[in-house]
Amino acid sequence: MHTRSPRLLFRTTVLLTALAASLLPATASHAADTSVTVDFATAGGAPAYHASGMIYGMTPDGSLPQDHFFKDIKWHFMRAGGAQLNSGGYATSLADYQTRWNSTLAQYKRTAALGGTFVILPHDLWGADGTTSQGWPGDNGDWTQFDNFVTQLIGDVKANNMTVEWDLWNEPDGSNFWGASQSQYLQMWSRFYAKVRAAFPNQLIVGPSTAGQPNSSNTWWTTYLNYVKANNVAPDIYSWHDEPGDPVTDVGRANSTLAAAGLVNTRPYQINEYATLSMQSPGGGAWFIGRLERAGADGLRGNWAGGTNLHDYEANLLTKNSAGQYLPLGEWFMYRYYGSQTGNIVNLIPGTGTDGLATKDNTAKNAKILLGSSGNTGNVTVNLTGLNTTSVVENSQVRAIVQRVPYDNGAAVTGPTTVSDTTLTVSNNAASVNVPFGNAKDGYTVTLLPPSDTTVPTVAVSENSGLCLDDTNLSTANGTQYQQYNCEGGYQQMLDLKPVSGRTNTYTVVNELSGKCLDVSGASTADGAAVIQYTCNGATNQMFVLNPVTALGNSQDYQLVAVHSGKCVDVSDVSTSPGALIHQWTCDPASALSTKKNQIWRLQGKV
Repeated sequence: MHTRSPRLLFRTTVLLTALAASLLPATASHAADTSVTVDFATAGGAPAYHASGMIYGMTPDGSLPQDHFFKDIKWHFMRAGGAQLNSGGYATSLADYQTRWNSTLAQYKRTAALGGTFVILPHDLWGADGTTSQGWPGDNGDWTQFDNFVTQLIGDVKANNMTVEWDLWNEPDGSNFWGASQSQYLQMWSRFYAKVRAAFPNQLIVGPSTAGQPNSSNTWWTTYLNYVKANNVAPDIYSWHDEPGDPVTDVGRANSTLAAAGLVNTRPYQINEYATLSMQSPGGGAWFIGRLERAGADGLRGNWAGGTNLHDYEANLLTKNSAGQYLPLGEWFMYRYYGSQTGNIVNLIPGTGTDGLATKDNTAKNAKILLGSSGNTGNVTVNLTGLNTTSVVENSQVRAIVQRVPYDNGAAVTGPTTVSDTTLTVSNNAASVNVPFGNAKDGYTVTLLPPSDTTVPTVAVSENSGLCLDDTNLSTANGTQYQQYNCEGGYQQMLDLKPVSGRTNTYTVVNELSGKCLDVSGASTADGAAVIQYTCNGATNQMFVLNPVTALGNSQDYQLVAVHSGKCVDVSDVSTSPGALIHQWTCDPASALSTKKNQIWRLQGKV
């Protein structure tokens, strides 16, 4: 639901009954210790990343944000139609339509290039985006302009060889996007449906994309279902919005409501706008991820921005710094963790106000648990059962890394923080770990590994600049010199610290994007030698001692000292600029480190 402010009165009146009846996310936190149980012995299929979609969130020309912000979260649904780029669409003028169409086409091409599915929004191309004023299709019984619009739109889709899902009209159960009667809407639906089906017999039709959820007591929905059945114009994908709402509850009600109407759902439902603005946080996003996966429904994040901001920020997963560089909010990191969950989904029994998603990947030797909150706080005991069906147990032990994904009042964050990294004793194929949910807007992850896997995933943040150690230009090539860059959260900034056997506090540093090791070029011992990435070979110029730094009072602060040279990983010229190159330099003495900080790296993730 874009353009929210005019919608608030409508929501209060139309959805009052649904709000009372639904299981809804809480608006305020309340403390209640609870537990969830992860049963690894009960496994299903691979994750489908049902929750990784959004409405708008790309720039009008489709060029930004950068690819990795989408790829890292396994994003695969985009829903758009040029909303709010001007004061109208086809109903206002052909020129207004063309402005919106050009953006729609650009965003479609970017979506296709990223391997995603594009859901087209004709109502926005018509001009009915909640901010404009125009007539409605079929006013006064005149369908001429609407028929011409459909002809234009179908022609443009054909001319560009586009494969889309057709979401025929947005939120027709309220006056903001459909100001005429339901009867007139149903006439529009039939006319539009017939023309799309004739032009694109193999493309899917989505609807009715209502603000209110399907329910036997929702007369708008029952009228719609009876009509589409009687007239043989049922959508291929049934859709609605959960703002607020609960996908599990609503899918159950949809099933019974469709069955009562004599209709059968054969495809995943599409909850194509989910989460109120207050639920767009790491904790809220993770809760919706868990509920959408549990319900088996495809979800697209709601977008509460307006104007050109609607076409940016990846639907409130990103922000920008003063230089205009994209930075992730905490919730983006929760989606990144979601995107990293591979293998098989296993059964997670939710707790009070707490839900999530659990997977095991026996080939990769990991198990991953994502946890979110619908408003509850308190300690969450995560009971792990069926561990004998995983590959993470060794000698009756398993390593458990608990990380917090901070909300940080909606500001940019550099990544998750490690709460605990412990070895659990496994008894009767079970163990448990505690997650301290102090803030319902924070999210948490639990990663299980074999105890022999001592890798420490981290992000290295320069205490001098606040920028991250970065694989320049997302390179996979040997010899690429490292830089410092805005902390974007991508895998090009994710570093795995791997302990070197037989050496105290000494590690190789492996970049998660390239799989290559931090390396001092040519094994040089000279000041100014480039710090690069290179195929891991076990040489001492790829080994770094972590020298703790106490000058700033942060227990995660270290100098990275190259074993072969005894020199430190250093930001050139004490720069604070993105793109400044990384080299080695004579290590500064402890007495200087409180003021000269370009050799101090905050290893976020190491405890």
